[in-house]
Amino acid sequence: MSETNTAISSVMPTYSRFPISITKGAGSYVWDDKGKRYLDYTAGIATCNLGHAPAAVKEAVKEQLDTLWHCSNLYHIPIQEQLAEQLASCTFADQVFFGNSGAEANEAAIKLARSYAQKVKGTKAFEVVTFSRSFHGRTLATLAATGQEKIQKNFAPLAQGFRYLPYNDVEALDELIGPDTCGVLLELVQGEGGVIPADPAWVKEVERICKENDVLFMLDEVQTGVGRTGTLYAYEQYEVEPDVLTTAKGLASGIPIGAMLASGKAAQAFEAGSHGSTFGGNPVAAAAGKATLEVITNPAFLREVQETADYFRGKLETIAAESGVFTDVRGKGLLLGLGTTGKAIELVHQARELGLLVLVAGEQVLRILPPLNTTRAEVDFCIEALKQIADV
Repeated sequence: MSETNTAISSVMPTYSRFPISITKGAGSYVWDDKGKRYLDYTAGIATCNLGHAPAAVKEAVKEQLDTLWHCSNLYHIPIQEQLAEQLASCTFADQVFFGNSGAEANEAAIKLARSYAQKVKGTKAFEVVTFSRSFHGRTLATLAATGQEKIQKNFAPLAQGFRYLPYNDVEALDELIGPDTCGVLLELVQGEGGVIPADPAWVKEVERICKENDVLFMLDEVQTGVGRTGTLYAYEQYEVEPDVLTTAKGLASGIPIGAMLASGKAAQAFEAGSHGSTFGGNPVAAAAGKATLEVITNPAFLREVQETADYFRGKLETIAAESGVFTDVRGKGLLLGLGTTGKAIELVHQARELGLLVLVAGEQVLRILPPLNTTRAEVDFCIEALKQIADV
């Protein structure tokens, strides 16, 4: 950095950052560089599902750091195999590909869908159908898959091979499958798009059409996965079975990881050399993922998530009914949205001043993402802060 630009950060300004610096995290809380404590109901954007620095995960990572950090995927990695077996044993999947993020998991799914159509079925199909207001990532392929113009702005020409339909629109499903369609990719709750849950009947119809046409039915559970909606993955609540599922955020408690889960039918489209990742599923991330899943897959833990979510939702619905500031409550489990009459970002700033961190999901929705093991007392603190903002 030149001497004339010393006031400018060396970090590229791709983020609109809030005016605090986080230096410490423990459980549901973070502290800034001035020592102020905040209740973190962003959970690192649905990533710290067990809170910050959970003991079981921390111990697993420490043990792995004393053993092996990295060796690349040129070799068998036992802890990676164990994590894959965990994911397969508690989901529909037969095989797993590991990357480092949700966007990478979705890139892998897009490639798998094309390869399934071309290698397995022997067609030239290449098109993946996604939906309005969706969000699938910020790489060139995944931003093209994303059904939001604001994400795509300034990146023309977009990668080809994506078509968008209205979300939750049964009539539009007449156009779901075209001659070039190889896969359909959807979120069961659109997080970035406004915390909008998919209609169960609509999802079942999408699944039926995909299966009848031998087109891969793919679910983006990057934000809804790993217990966030009250089951390990949200598809369990919809009583459907995907061919492909992508997961990331909460899978390793904040250690970077992404995974694409696939049925045996879909997985046959990949072979040695089809895809790869230098860091994907590295020993440290795999150890964190394994320890995280061991906690979250406990039925008692998931029951507690559901009970906390019901308690929280009831409190939010009361505020929405009594307030002129908030409108409706939406979402599933502990992926919650609270509609606002004004600009949601202004309420985020007010909440931060009160020691509560929350997010937006569009201009008029607060997005609330507690750690899954948050306490009733912490929920009550959040509710009191929101009441103070709403003056109720």
